[in-house]
Amino acid sequence: MQSVPSSEMDHRRRPRRRGKALDEAIFCAVVAELAENGYTRLSMETVAERARASKASLYRRWPSRVELMMDTVTRLLPDHEDPPDTGSLRGDLLALLRQAAAVLAGPAGEAMRGLLSDVLGDPERAAWLRSCAQRSGVMGTVVRRAVARGEVDAACVTPRRLETGQALLCHHFFLLSAPVSEAVVVEIVDEVLLPLLSAPPVRAGGR
Repeated sequence: MQSVPSSEMDHRRRPRRRGKALDEAIFCAVVAELAENGYTRLSMETVAERARASKASLYRRWPSRVELMMDTVTRLLPDHEDPPDTGSLRGDLLALLRQAAAVLAGPAGEAMRGLLSDVLGDPERAAWLRSCAQRSGVMGTVVRRAVARGEVDAACVTPRRLETGQALLCHHFFLLSAPVSEAVVVEIVDEVLLPLLSAPPVRAGGR
């Protein structure tokens, strides 16, 4: 009797997985789909087939592809509480932006680029996506270390300045649709961030 290919087997006859094991299989399937086929061709059906799971098991966890993608991005982003510590501000900034560029070059970046059009009409989701892309809190940790080392005057640190590095990185990636090269990372650090973090703050109302 000819065997039935595993891809054609009814999911109900496959070994049942629950909880973390099933979640992990689904997320691995999402990452593989993003890498091989991109965001636009990814669907709940293709993820379920690759994960060897039922569509119902996906929809019980995520009401739509958007929620699934948002959870995937969250899992793929590096720990924002532990940014690189090289011992110098320039080294930390380079390491942080290189890390961010690497994330954008992978499945997380593909998902974030695809999510742009899906979440723009939803202010809450759009704010979430911006926070993922900019991650100014991570930059704040890096700059506070520099302040403690005496490399930066605390008066020069403002929320807007903390957003600048990641904002430029995202501008290059999302709007120019181009990978963030090492040269771009170095230019952002040396031509923008270091001068900006050493400049006196602008006072409201003029000079």
